[in-house]
Parts: sequence; C-alpha cells; structure tokens
Amino acid sequence: MYDLLLTYREQLVYSLAVVILLLVIQFVLKKAANKVGKRSEINITRTRLMFKYINILIFLIAAFLLSFAWGVGIAELSLIFSSVFAIIGVALFAIWSILSNITSGIIMFFSFPYKIGDTIKIHDKDMPIEAEIEDIKAFHLHLRTSDGELITYPNNLILQKAVSLIEVHGRYDEGKDAL
Repeated sequence: MYDLLLTYREQLVYSLAVVILLLVIQFVLKKAANKVGKRSEINITRTRLMFKYINILIFLIAAFLLSFAWGVGIAELSLIFSSVFAIIGVALFAIWSILSNITSGIIMFFSFPYKIGDTIKIHDKDMPIEAEIEDIKAFHLHLRTSDGELITYPNNLILQKAVSLIEVHGRYDEGKDAL
C-alpha cells in the first residue's frame, strides 16, 4: 500500500487539490445562486434546479482535470471529448427544443420579472393568454386561466413573446419551503 502511495503521490496530490478547489468553486457558485434567488424572491425549487446545473458543470470540469492527472494525453482526451460531443450534438440537434427550454429556464431564473402568483397576459396573435403563473419549471410555465384551465407554456416561447403584467397578487414567501 505504501509503495502504491509513493508511486502515484503526484497524481494523488493533484487530484486532491483539484477536488478541494472544485468543491470551493461549487460552494461559491451555490452561495451566489442562493443569494440571487433570495434577492429576486425566486422559488426555492428553482434555486435547487440551478444547484443541479452547477453540480453537472463541476462534475464535467472535474472529469476533464482528473483525466490529465492520471496520464490521459491530450490526443486521447480530445478523441474522447470529440466523440462524446459528436454524439451529444446529434442527439441535441434532434431534441433542440428541450435544450432551448432549459436555456430559457436558466435565463428566466436570473432575469424573469414575473413571479409565481402574478397574473400576466401573453400577447400572441394566434392565441392570446391571460392567466396566473402557478409554477415555473425547468422546461415550461404552469399558467391557470380564470376559467380554471391549466396551460403549460414553453419557456423559450415566453421569452419570445410580449408579456404584460396584469396584476400582482397571490405571492407568498418563495424563499422558504412550505411545511
């Protein structure tokens, strides 16, 4: 065991440093997302969704950096990443709307001026909608009309259409979980 530690000492130290650094970066990013969420009165579930995105980003960076530490060369690493990105690229091209909705959900987390409980009007020439925002998910909004109809509206479309705030009501303390 001691021989193993001596043989891979440099890789182990580098790996430990990378893990500690990435944990610190993850902590800082989560604190920043939490602070933005509280300052903007964003629902805690949406803040937790940002935490998942941060975890995925940190994991990808860790895999990349640790592969260098353990002797994977640039040529092998570029082959692996180009193959993975080619497969992902083909898959994402086939499901581009899902990716655009996720991206829109991230944009809405930081800059969407409307909150859960607000009544909005979406100015769409084909189907104008006036409804209360019931929930904001990663892919879509849940809107409740005055007739009680539930409408799921894609996040990417809400950023493309003109939206008016009709009434601010029904807001609750979005920064705390309900018991």
